[in-house]
Amino acid sequence: MVERTAGKIIVLNGASSAGKTSILEALQASDLPGLEGPYLNAGIDKFIWMLPDRYLERPLWDDVLGLATQAGATGRRLFSGMHQAIAALARAGNHVVADHVLVEAEWVRECARLFAGLPAYLIGIRCPLPVLEQRERARKNRTLGQARAQYELVHAYCLYDLELDTAQLSPQECVGQIQQLLQQGQPPEAFQRLRERFQ
Repeated sequence: MVERTAGKIIVLNGASSAGKTSILEALQASDLPGLEGPYLNAGIDKFIWMLPDRYLERPLWDDVLGLATQAGATGRRLFSGMHQAIAALARAGNHVVADHVLVEAEWVRECARLFAGLPAYLIGIRCPLPVLEQRERARKNRTLGQARAQYELVHAYCLYDLELDTAQLSPQECVGQIQQLLQQGQPPEAFQRLRERFQ
């Protein structure tokens, strides 16, 4: 049973440079029916930037997220807090959109436990690896090799309510697909099915 008074949660999961942030920003800017906001940005970068600056550089960064394929103890605490905060925001009636890199099975397990009873949608953001790597080089603010390291891992533990290919769809087209999903009126299933898988 989905909590009817809770706000919607939209989790965008994908590798670095897959286009999650562009979709998030387009969704926040949208006034399409069914996506009326505000949608709060509770994505992974918002939580990372809560850390003191020294944690964003090595060696302390390795205790947060390292090469973005495995968290250290600080990162596990931080991202567990992120997941709990998203659930609390939604239970208070807020709509939430969050970009994530679900590279650890325990993160998926925790999200499934927290979000399964909420109107929470898990959306896979995919893109062919050569396109990811080209974007990574062009952005100049990403660690080269991060996209390749995450490419298979980020989707390994998940199943989705919707999958989007950002090599084929613009951010606005992705938002249109999300709008259609929400307007179908079917309750989200991915987190519920993941909770059953992890039991």
